[in-house]
Amino acid sequence: MSIEISFLLAEAVFAAAWLLTRLVVWIKKKNIDWKREAVLLLMYINFAVIIRFSFFPMARLNGEVQPLLFDSKTLFPFRVNFVPFVHLLDYDNRRDLLLNVIGNTCMFIPSGILFPIVYRKRNNFWKVAGAGVLLSLCIEILQLPFSVRATDIDDLLLNTAGVIIGYAVYSLIRRAAKRS
Repeated sequence: MSIEISFLLAEAVFAAAWLLTRLVVWIKKKNIDWKREAVLLLMYINFAVIIRFSFFPMARLNGEVQPLLFDSKTLFPFRVNFVPFVHLLDYDNRRDLLLNVIGNTCMFIPSGILFPIVYRKRNNFWKVAGAGVLLSLCIEILQLPFSVRATDIDDLLLNTAGVIIGYAVYSLIRRAAKRS
C-alpha cells in the first residue's frame, strides 16, 4: 500500500488543528490575549517551517514541494542512525553538507527564543533544552515510517543545538532589556 501526503494537505491539517485548539482556549478563557496570540502565531509559523523541512523532500518537482510518501513495502527496515557524527559528513558536495548542518540548526533557533516567551514556566536553560530535545525526538520518531526520510541522532543533536542557540539569544536580549 502506498500513500502520498501532499505538503498542502499536511499544512492544512496542522492549521486546522492549531485553529481548533486556539478556539477551544478562547472559549474556555472567554477572552483573547492578542499579544500572546501574536507570539503563538510566531510559534505556529516556526512549527510550519519545521514540518516543511523535516518531512518533505528538499527538491521540488515542477516547482512544487514533493509529497511525503508512505509505502508499506519499504517500511522495514527503518532508516535509523544511532551513532553520532558517523554520517554527518556523508555528502557529495559542501553545499549539501552546509545545508544539512546549518539548516537543521537554524530552523530550531526560533523555538529556543519562543519557548521561554510562550511557556513562562520553561524559562530556564534546562527546560528549554529539554523541550528542544523532546520536539526533535518527536519529529525523528514521526519520520520512521517514511522511507524517504531517515531518523538520525545527528539531526537530534543539531536541532537541539539550534534551540540552545535560540535560548542564548533570548537570554542576551532579556539581560539587555533589564539593564536599560
